Amino acid sequence: MYKNNRIMEGLNITEEMLSPNSVTRQLNDQISLAKAFVIIAKESNNLQFAWELSAQIHNSQILLSNAATRRAPLTTTESDSAIHDMALLLYQAHQLHYDSATMIMRFKAKIQALEEQMNSVSEKSSKYGQIAAEEVPKSLYCLGVRLTTEWFKNLNMQKKLKDKRQVEIKLKDKNLYHFCIFSDNILATSVVVNSTAINSKNPDMIVFHLVTDEINYAAMKAWFAINDFRGVTVEVQKFEDFTWLNASYVPVLKQLQDSEVQNYYFSGNSDDSRTPIKFRNPKYLSMLNHLRFYIPEVFPALKKVVFLDDDVVVQKDLSDLFSIDLNGNVNGAVETCMETFHRYHKYLNYSHPLIRAHFDPDACGWAFGMNVFDLVQWRKKNVTGIYHYWQEKNVDRTLWKLGTLPPGLLTFYGLTEPLDPSWHVLGFGYTNVDPQLIKRGAVLHFNGNSKPWLKIGIEKYKPLWEKYVEYSHPLLQHCNFH
Repeated sequence: MYKNNRIMEGLNITEEMLSPNSVTRQLNDQISLAKAFVIIAKESNNLQFAWELSAQIHNSQILLSNAATRRAPLTTTESDSAIHDMALLLYQAHQLHYDSATMIMRFKAKIQALEEQMNSVSEKSSKYGQIAAEEVPKSLYCLGVRLTTEWFKNLNMQKKLKDKRQVEIKLKDKNLYHFCIFSDNILATSVVVNSTAINSKNPDMIVFHLVTDEINYAAMKAWFAINDFRGVTVEVQKFEDFTWLNASYVPVLKQLQDSEVQNYYFSGNSDDSRTPIKFRNPKYLSMLNHLRFYIPEVFPALKKVVFLDDDVVVQKDLSDLFSIDLNGNVNGAVETCMETFHRYHKYLNYSHPLIRAHFDPDACGWAFGMNVFDLVQWRKKNVTGIYHYWQEKNVDRTLWKLGTLPPGLLTFYGLTEPLDPSWHVLGFGYTNVDPQLIKRGAVLHFNGNSKPWLKIGIEKYKPLWEKYVEYSHPLLQHCNFH
């Protein structure tokens, strides 16, 4: 009885409405049906009939409102006229072929039209969001220009870096904590380094290996020369200096020479726009994005490294990552298969026989962005060679379409050790995140388009990132960072 009362209370049902003779329920049913007929009458341009229905709906609603106000059920006597008048109109609607079958067909058509509109709006939103995400803010561009100018005119700054002989020793010291970032975003990289340093128990044991491109190289060198991060050692390289990084060795560079691939990613006029814009983003061909598969070549002297994306912020000490036993595996990563859409079948084309033959569709996906890599096992198992194999098999993009995670799932299949989820919390660039996960998380990842340095960043999560930006810095003030 108690359960029934709770249900009645939750649905706002009264004893009178449950009665088989309830005039209140009868009036409500008539009103619901009449509202549907109003829509159909308007679509049929029968405006007079639509007006008559609306007027009668209004009259019936007044009766119900009066009964609710006085807290007494409607009587048959006071509602008889309204029910009778509405019944006549509903019968007239039936004569006008506003029957249920017609209504169902019309509503189906309406739903289909609305779905098409929604898909169109969603596609446009996706396109504009992607464009906004790819845009370089003026403030970031300004910072790069100012730092580059400062680097080339300030010889003392260049000399300062060259004089640090002890840095060379630290870069190869296997007893230190080595992190790597591949990025062209100076401020984002700075936040990763700064947040790691501030939350570290022993920042003097941390070494950051940064790799950028030719355009941002001088600016990146300048920024890390004029700023100190609690004694953290920082090395800056540019990938153009890696002689082994050429088309004869790297499949992505070889594919970039193909005119069809160039047309697909950079012209946007192939396949009749059937492929969503996010799959056609040229950033997925950027070498800074693919360098994660060449970490042993980039850092030949290292045995273990923690890879961080530039859109993360660190809020816990990460030194324990270097003592985690990967049990002979190459990649330590947080799994993301708590929900079905983060399993392998989401990222790979299982209609392809090669994928079906080698990979379990229900295998757990995992995340790039905070990964512990055992470079000794990597070299021993020729993981980069595995990556090359799958990249070459996907030259026609039939195995997967998007970026570096799908080839990563293939490359590290059976070679990935699951880490505790608190090490890497995702979603800050596109969704709501459980506050308890935020509190426990060591690395918070702004994956998604809404990066914290962009106007489209999610406002409630920006403070997590901005607390590691020194807005009072003269260069940031000059470039209007706020």
